[in-house]
Amino acid sequence: MNNINLKDLYDNGIFNDIDFHFARFITGLCRQDDPYIFLGAALASHVTGTGDVYLDLAAVVETPLFENQDGAIGLKYPPLSVWTEKLRASPVVGSSGEFRPLILDEKNRLYLYRYWEYEKKLSESVIKRVQKDIDPINIPLLQDGLQRLFPMVSQEGTDWQKVAALTATLKKFCVISGGPGTGKTFTVAKILALLLEQTGGLEIFLCAPTGKAAARLSESIKATKKTLNCRQEVIDAIPSESYTIHRMLKSKQGSRYFFYNAENPLPADIVVVDEASMVDLALMSKLLAAVPIEARLILIGDKDQLASVEAGSVLGDICDRNNVHGFSLPFRKRLEQITREEFNLNSEHDQTGPGLQDCIALLTKSFRFAESSAIGKFSRSVNQGDVEKVFSVLRASQAHILWQEMSDRKELLQTLAKRLIQGYSEYLETADPHTALERFERFKILCAVNIGPLGVIALNRLAEQVLGREGLIRPKQEWYAGRPVMITRNDYNLGLFNGDMGITLPAPEAGGREELYVYFSGASGQPRRFLPHRLSEHETVFAMTVHKSQGSEFDDVLLVLPERDYPVLTRELFYTAITRARQTISIWGTADIIKAAVSRKIERTSGLRDALWEFKE
Repeated sequence: MNNINLKDLYDNGIFNDIDFHFARFITGLCRQDDPYIFLGAALASHVTGTGDVYLDLAAVVETPLFENQDGAIGLKYPPLSVWTEKLRASPVVGSSGEFRPLILDEKNRLYLYRYWEYEKKLSESVIKRVQKDIDPINIPLLQDGLQRLFPMVSQEGTDWQKVAALTATLKKFCVISGGPGTGKTFTVAKILALLLEQTGGLEIFLCAPTGKAAARLSESIKATKKTLNCRQEVIDAIPSESYTIHRMLKSKQGSRYFFYNAENPLPADIVVVDEASMVDLALMSKLLAAVPIEARLILIGDKDQLASVEAGSVLGDICDRNNVHGFSLPFRKRLEQITREEFNLNSEHDQTGPGLQDCIALLTKSFRFAESSAIGKFSRSVNQGDVEKVFSVLRASQAHILWQEMSDRKELLQTLAKRLIQGYSEYLETADPHTALERFERFKILCAVNIGPLGVIALNRLAEQVLGREGLIRPKQEWYAGRPVMITRNDYNLGLFNGDMGITLPAPEAGGREELYVYFSGASGQPRRFLPHRLSEHETVFAMTVHKSQGSEFDDVLLVLPERDYPVLTRELFYTAITRARQTISIWGTADIIKAAVSRKIERTSGLRDALWEFKE
């Protein structure tokens, strides 16, 4: 280990520039060039960039750091006992609870201090909320509200939406997880009505991680309010406007900090967070710090979707995604007492735990896809990692699931050209911004990766070539009529946020001149327009990654898989892509690539699950 050439590690991609300079800074604090400290610091930094929260020393030791070109092992990690001894002896490494740049805990997990603190504060906040008693509930009024808002319908089994609503009413902290079409936001609007009937004058905040997700939440709440069977003053008190989390907390320009925080909490009685699976550890920790402990906090999302782009898998950890927990017997009895119904809620599953199991409601019935529908069956099979069932569905003749296993790239690109024209010509043939934005939502190409011949960059370039040849666009310069763009960095001055998609069109009043504006959907339903040069960071979006499609839905989705395997090809990515489709999903990729994706499950290192589910008072 003492003979390590640290440049070799850098040259072999073990860590990047940021990791390298961070490690040099840390070893500089020690006033000695210790390769054990350098390696630990560089790798602890590096793993946060790949989604992990900490470096698991026990899991990586004695494995090759990299292999030589001939396949021979080039360098190994140091032995665990030696490495941990060196780290613990260093003044820059502390134990849990100490204030040092690096934290090495009792399970040999090496954290950057910032991420250790995020995890600690988040877990402590969740546990406090779980243990927090609710204010007295008017049970007769609640029973009346449940009967009005969740009337008995001719269906078999449990009304999970009612269970979720009652859970959220009885708990200060609640998670509602469900797949597409299970009625998550529909249920939330009814929860807010139930709570407002109990106590009027509540300060309610609706938020989501991206502008697109926030807009969809607003649309869903507005639509549901029209159907609610309750007093008009209650309906009027339910907010329709939702915010991005950053806008709600008021981010301070040029920093990681927010105006609303633990010392200056958000003036809220209820906070609802949609698309919670997209929220990373750092942001969720800051969000919970800013939400008063007395307030109700409701997280909505799909625990089986892709985790956040940044470090952590917060929603999955809170739900203990790899295990199934039932409600505790006392809580189940309470639900039955209030509803006057008998529930058989997950009685075969583990009903023990720290109390968190009584705060999680899973919506399982999809109202978009019937139990027998092809997309419904397909998404469940992918989610379960059942490769045999996945291919059984793919190989069946299905109207809503189309699989093309094209091994010839030339044939694939020719077919793709036809799909581009078919999918995008409708929106490109209208000059009306509202119509163009609505039609643009009908079709989308999703990719697993950005790079390579079948990645986002190449397919966006192909789209411009194909649509240009057809005369649908004129992509001779950066900005042209019909160019679709996605914002990739929040701009609070313009009110445009990461994930917002817009379309470039000539202004109607230009009088023959092609004065271009970029139009985005507005919260009021009317498009908002901006001159192109005013936009912050953005990219062309005929094709987009599955990661960036989260929070969006399209009528028809074409998923183009790469020709070779990548680590990002996971079950969660495949499931997320499928569930972006409202009507039809087309999948282009080989059987080997699909099998690899369905078989590979994301396993991010995180101590949050342990802190929440192994908590003992």
